[in-house]
Amino acid sequence: MAIPWLLALKVIPWADVIEATPALVKGARKLFKRSQDEAAEIAEQPSPPPQSLPEALERLQKMETELGGLSRQQAESAALLQSLAEQNARLVEAVEMLRLRSRLLLYGFAGLAALAAALLAWALLR
Repeated sequence: MAIPWLLALKVIPWADVIEATPALVKGARKLFKRSQDEAAEIAEQPSPPPQSLPEALERLQKMETELGGLSRQQAESAALLQSLAEQNARLVEAVEMLRLRSRLLLYGFAGLAALAAALLAWALLR
């Protein structure tokens, strides 16, 4: 069961993932800022002249409701993307740290194995 995970971890180009993470976070922040700016611009755009007063009021209320919902949804989506990008950055950092630790452990165990083999050879030759 562990072999597919190890194979998957070896296949992933971690250097590329780590290199792309800051750009991903920066892009998510730009998207969040742009969505906030666009929401402000939409609120400032003029509407076409009404045909009659009751019709205009009904149309206005409907448009305001829809616009509020869309703006809220867009802001929530952008905030979610920013959060996911930041979490991804933290995850990549943690995986990189684990990769370095596992390499250190591998070298440590290889050194201990070499030392044990040298001690065993020394004991047998004595």
